[in-house]
Amino acid sequence: MKDSFHLNTKIIGLLGHPIKQSYSPFIHNVTVELKKLDYIYLPFDVPAANLKNALKGMIALDIKGFNITIPHKENILQFMNDVSEEASIIGSVNTVVNDDGKLTGYNTDINGILESLNPYKDDIFGKEVSIVGAGGSARAVIYTLIRYFKPAVIHIINRTEQRAEALKKYFSDKMKYDGIKTKELFPPDLVGIFSNSKLIINATPVGMYPDQDDIVTSLENSFVKDQIVFDLVYNPPQTKLLKLAASHGAIPISGLKMLVHQAAKSFELWTNEEMPFDQIYKSLQLFIGD
Repeated sequence: MKDSFHLNTKIIGLLGHPIKQSYSPFIHNVTVELKKLDYIYLPFDVPAANLKNALKGMIALDIKGFNITIPHKENILQFMNDVSEEASIIGSVNTVVNDDGKLTGYNTDINGILESLNPYKDDIFGKEVSIVGAGGSARAVIYTLIRYFKPAVIHIINRTEQRAEALKKYFSDKMKYDGIKTKELFPPDLVGIFSNSKLIINATPVGMYPDQDDIVTSLENSFVKDQIVFDLVYNPPQTKLLKLAASHGAIPISGLKMLVHQAAKSFELWTNEEMPFDQIYKSLQLFIGD
């Protein structure tokens, strides 16, 4: 009986580099245990140069589905047989379903962002927002904001303004949204942009373990009372950015909730089963001591 269980166990997993900081194996394996399903979630550390071969391996091993994280979210699109409408518009995939060798890409980051920000929807509508970063996560953030929150202006702040400009043009073409403005990270007037934004989102890995002392801005007058500050970094759950923002009366939102919400959608795509969100979120908080 035990051998039969192991032979029939379906594998799901995670592709990225680095992945040692990921809580996804904990989230999915606890869910599998709670729901008594015959799955196991495994992490696969795959450097950028090995992505194509890794995908061939996933198909060969009949791995049912997997998450995609840094640095593969954009590059993986070229290897998909099919892509969801949202992932296609965003140009970024974080979840793949393997159906007998046919790979379909989805972006469940949208669900994580939407569920995290929904309580503040009325506050964000028609206001200025700032996003730090211009990678795959930023793309999901911009798409979700335009589609569901209708901000008046989205500031994209990035180390290289050219990449931010490319995103501005991309979403102007794809979603007919012309409210994007771009800035290079840390110009003298960045404080003014931040302090006038109702919502600030960190869509970069800055501040992630083991570099938790890093911060996208240490300028205290960047933050104001009742402003919403959302950090997509989830390890540590309370980043230096969130602590600084909260000390000035801003509302901090940890990336941990987003992580579990996007995981719940991925899990549903792979298994057709619902993840018990509250149970998993509380289990994760206990696991990491948050």
